[in-house]
Amino acid sequence: MDRRRFSLNAASLAGALALAGAALPRRVRAQGATPVEERDYQTLARPVAVPPDGKIEVIEFFWYGCPHCFAFEPVIEPWIAQLPPDVHFRRVPVGFDARKQVHQRIFYTWEALGLVERMHGKTFARFHVQKKPIDSFDDMLVFAKENGLDTAKVENAWRSFGTDVKCKEANQLEDAYGIEYMPEMAVGGRFIAVAQPAFGHASVLATTDWLIDRVRQRR
Repeated sequence: MDRRRFSLNAASLAGALALAGAALPRRVRAQGATPVEERDYQTLARPVAVPPDGKIEVIEFFWYGCPHCFAFEPVIEPWIAQLPPDVHFRRVPVGFDARKQVHQRIFYTWEALGLVERMHGKTFARFHVQKKPIDSFDDMLVFAKENGLDTAKVENAWRSFGTDVKCKEANQLEDAYGIEYMPEMAVGGRFIAVAQPAFGHASVLATTDWLIDRVRQRR
């Protein structure tokens, strides 16, 4: 895969979905070995600024149209629930091209309305289960109506200055981290956990855990 493009064959998707029923990913590490730089993770040549709140920031870069990201959701959710208090997790939707920028705006609309918990999974399902992508504002209004939402509020959030700012910041972050694949996990403004398809999504989270510990120990 090269930057800003994405593909997935049926076999690899089936394997990724099978991982969703596995044991909690915090207990899994690829091959049971210490992660290896350039294979399991990358160190940024130039660290990215992180919030000055004393917490270790972890970012999941994702795209609603990405089948890998869809398969990752059942794996990452229990991992998020187990994160320690000194870790701050957030999701950042990529905006590599015009279509992805529409999908990026979906997430920040939900965030502005306080609906991420309710609508994030439903949005993935509409793309990958119902096979009905949300590729325009009109699609978004239809989806909002399907879920009993106030379409006026959805439109205000979609078109708001705050959403514009968050989309711009997301694009700056993906460039600063050099994001190439989806999903990717950034840790502490210093590292990117690299997916190892042979070991599945759980291995990425095991590497992410290891990188969190590494950032913590260097403080």
